[in-house]
Amino acid sequence: MSIIPIIATIACFTAPLTVDVQTIGEKIWNNECGGVRENLTHWGKGEEFASFGIGHFIWYSQEKKGPFKETFPQLLHFLEERGEILPEWLKNNPPCPWSSREEFYEQFKSPQMTYLRNFLFKTRNLQALFMAERLKKKFPKMMTHVSPLEKRKAMREFNRLSKTPKGLYALIDYLNFKGAGTSFSESYQGHRWGLLQVLLAMPSTGDEVVAFTETAKKILTERVAFSPPERNEKKWLPGWINRLNTYVEK
Repeated sequence: MSIIPIIATIACFTAPLTVDVQTIGEKIWNNECGGVRENLTHWGKGEEFASFGIGHFIWYSQEKKGPFKETFPQLLHFLEERGEILPEWLKNNPPCPWSSREEFYEQFKSPQMTYLRNFLFKTRNLQALFMAERLKKKFPKMMTHVSPLEKRKAMREFNRLSKTPKGLYALIDYLNFKGAGTSFSESYQGHRWGLLQVLLAMPSTGDEVVAFTETAKKILTERVAFSPPERNEKKWLPGWINRLNTYVEK
């Protein structure tokens, strides 16, 4: 595993974030991959894309594009900036070399796929740091999409959550899991389900992590109700709920 500080302090426009990189990384790896190395390279049934790493970062092929934010090329750039050596086939923002789920699993034990799994296993801590940095960069941009009143509300809830290890984990994981909530393409019938929507809808009283978790459950249940029937998103909802429950576990 790459050697980096286990605790990282990241400057944010609200307040510095102190991130337990290893702990958060292991939790997200368990959420997305079940803690299994083979699941660091994955293509879900019914999905238009492959996903890689502890956060199942999306990587589109040349032939297939989708509405969701592609993040794996950004991760590769981040890793390269921090001294990781990439092979030529991963440099300069290439498209995913596998164009279908069938082709992906036919080549699951290929040298390229095996290399990726080993590389992504080795860089787990850096991937967690990438997600924490992404939260730092994304949150101020999110605030440009809301009214002054909504900005005060979102910043208040962000600050409440970011002061606790559980709350910071919830913020980092949910942004990676369901996005920022500012992209029109990531919506069904005008309904969005990103981090911004959860912050704006959560109550400001009581335990902040419980409030965030229960609000996220409601918003994702609504997402399923608004989703195209052919996507059959209700099959994913139990797993999404289980993931949200990790935010409040001891």
